[in-house]
Amino acid sequence: MTTKPSTSIFQLAVIVSALGFFVDTYDLLLFAIIRKPSLASLGLNPAEVLSKGELLISIQMIGMVIGGIIFGILGDKNGRLKVLFGSILLYSIANILNGMVGTLNQYILLRFIAGVGLSGELGAGITLVSELLPKEKRSMAAGLIAGFGLFGVVAASVISKMVHWRTCYYIGGALGILLLLLRVQVKESNLFKQVRHTTISKGNFLMFFNNRRRFAKYMQCILIGLPVWYIIGILVTFSDQFAKVMGVNGVEPGTAIMYLYLAIAAGDFSVGWLSHRLQSRKKTLFIFYGIAMLFTVFYFLQHGNGPAWFYFICAGLGFGAGLSVVYITMSVEQFGTNLRASAGISIPNMVRGTLPLMILLFKFTRYIFHDYVTGGWVTGLIIFATGITAAWFIEETYGTDLEFIEA
Repeated sequence: MTTKPSTSIFQLAVIVSALGFFVDTYDLLLFAIIRKPSLASLGLNPAEVLSKGELLISIQMIGMVIGGIIFGILGDKNGRLKVLFGSILLYSIANILNGMVGTLNQYILLRFIAGVGLSGELGAGITLVSELLPKEKRSMAAGLIAGFGLFGVVAASVISKMVHWRTCYYIGGALGILLLLLRVQVKESNLFKQVRHTTISKGNFLMFFNNRRRFAKYMQCILIGLPVWYIIGILVTFSDQFAKVMGVNGVEPGTAIMYLYLAIAAGDFSVGWLSHRLQSRKKTLFIFYGIAMLFTVFYFLQHGNGPAWFYFICAGLGFGAGLSVVYITMSVEQFGTNLRASAGISIPNMVRGTLPLMILLFKFTRYIFHDYVTGGWVTGLIIFATGITAAWFIEETYGTDLEFIEA
């Protein structure tokens, strides 16, 4: 019989996971916020700031894909807790080193390392908490972790306006190191402990590909999350470029990202509550898809409005993007204990890692249509259609008992 951890252990696991995700999101979007001043200070001209900015974001996301696979395997073999804090340590060190870069090549290398480090925290945290908490509390806990954690982006945006861009990186690194002091109080998942010393295959990433049903579920979980990173990585990260073409003056990417993530935090809290209220992951997912699509339409219909309206639309996009909590929680619930960390950690990073492909698709569509804005909405149409189709066919997982393994 599984021993039930105390309520204080539940609470501490949620608090540490939320704080870890706070620091995670601080660094994850910090580059997008300080892209212009950091690259300009390295001697790049405005055209290079745009092109090399796309390159650096793509390199960071590739690092997250690789790290997601590595940390996922380690999470199933060595424990969710070790991955949670190993991830925090790596991206904290990378943060500090990012503040010391002197060349573009150094920046590329360190954003890759930061990407690897950033890959493990959220998936490991939600996997750990999902296995520790009773099934009726998972939705609320996941919403609290993601909702609070996303205030890290708001902190990054505010701090970037107060201090030099290098200091922003140093602050992020220091926050991560301080968070590690809480490690000794957090307990490992009992479900993981049950399978740890068995002969069951654990963290075998190839198991996602050697069974048709598992492979379909894995791919569906990835495709469901694509619209979130289309919103974050294209519409808002390059909001200044869209605003310029649309005749909207005075839009700053850092401010747009701040409004986006404030609303994502609100969306995450709401998703957790609504999922619990409806007792359905899928119904909640489709409601927030609808919100995201509505504000995407508003985004492309604006022309010549002021920055205030532009930022309001970014906030609406962010609220819809709160669906990220649903697809990550569903990813954890779809798979057995011996593959759960591999799924929960690798899937959100696979989604993030598709951003370079989405940027390539965006470049292709804007080349085909000879228009930046048209390329943007055509790209969005393709991505939303893909995500919704995948969501339609995936299994409902609300209230799923997690005490099972993958054969």
